[in-house]
Amino acid sequence: MNYTLDNDIALLAFDDGKANAIGHEFMDATDEALSRAETEAKAVIISGREGLFSAGFDLKEIQKGGDAARAILSKGSAMFYRLYAYPRPLVAACTGHAIAAGAFILLACDNRIGAKGAFQIGLNETSINATFPVFAIELAQTRLAPAYLTRAFIQSELFTPDMAVDAGFLDTITDPNSVLAEARRLARHLATLPADAYAKNKQDIRAHALQAIKASLT
Repeated sequence: MNYTLDNDIALLAFDDGKANAIGHEFMDATDEALSRAETEAKAVIISGREGLFSAGFDLKEIQKGGDAARAILSKGSAMFYRLYAYPRPLVAACTGHAIAAGAFILLACDNRIGAKGAFQIGLNETSINATFPVFAIELAQTRLAPAYLTRAFIQSELFTPDMAVDAGFLDTITDPNSVLAEARRLARHLATLPADAYAKNKQDIRAHALQAIKASLT
């Protein structure tokens, strides 16, 4: 995780050189960066690397089963709760593929700008014989378009970036070399909104989902 601060905009850019897997190190770094940004920044951007946002949870940990699998999912639930409740404007710069928990990061962010191209975005859990934790159910129900919910959540359909806009994973798409610039432009605008009202209105409108996610945390 690389943290930079520019004119009150914090950028959290992740690149592990592989799948940008969401493992313990990733989540620890994200938690630390969000805490730092909450004191230093007026808006936050989350970005992957060129061609890849994130391929989801670290499957090596999930496949261990038992306590290891429960631990990473529990930690992930807490991370997604924090992202969805985060008081600052949170913008995703989706630089490529976003699968499973990678796509849920998009759903947890306030605004999502994606890259045009031959990328796949969506939830493949059913296709790999996995079920969803509470945070996933709540984020899907509140952020995905109803007409796409069955296809995305139950049937593991993966979408091109333009279809991902219709489905609700993204808000808009642009050329790959413009994604981060567009995210910065939007973050600068959102940073001008009154911070206290932004945080209160976000948490009020999301209260039902946030309460359900919080109740699931162990």
